[in-house]
Amino acid sequence: MEALLDAAFGSDRRGRTAYAIRGPARAIAAFSFASIVDGALLGSIQCFPVQLRHDEGGATPLVMVGPVAIRADCQGQGHGRALMAASLGAARAAGVDALMLIGDPDYYGQFGFTAARTALWRAPGPVERHRLLALGDGAPDVAGMLGPA
Repeated sequence: MEALLDAAFGSDRRGRTAYAIRGPARAIAAFSFASIVDGALLGSIQCFPVQLRHDEGGATPLVMVGPVAIRADCQGQGHGRALMAASLGAARAAGVDALMLIGDPDYYGQFGFTAARTALWRAPGPVERHRLLALGDGAPDVAGMLGPA
């Protein structure tokens, strides 16, 4: 899986803001999936426990969706959509109602992710505001810092 992630995001991916938000947390196995055909890994999705530490005190636990990685020669074939559907379905079945990610709003908007609640959120590194997305009524519209759970 590491080779797939390196190919999708570059070997310097661990320096990205998403990695700082997740910290050393392990992926949530119940919400993380792989697309495997004939023994070959075509794609994967991982989800991590994170939190939004509110400026006014307290924190909201969130599930960070991603990374979502699809092998270059398999993109556009529905693997990403299938992995997102599986992950979001598992999270909903577990009662999770606060998810977030950093990604393309046009793509992730089809799953209900928007930047409507994230305007006051901060990240421990650079992030394009329109790419900081949330899903679910449990995602708060409050000022705070994203970080490891």
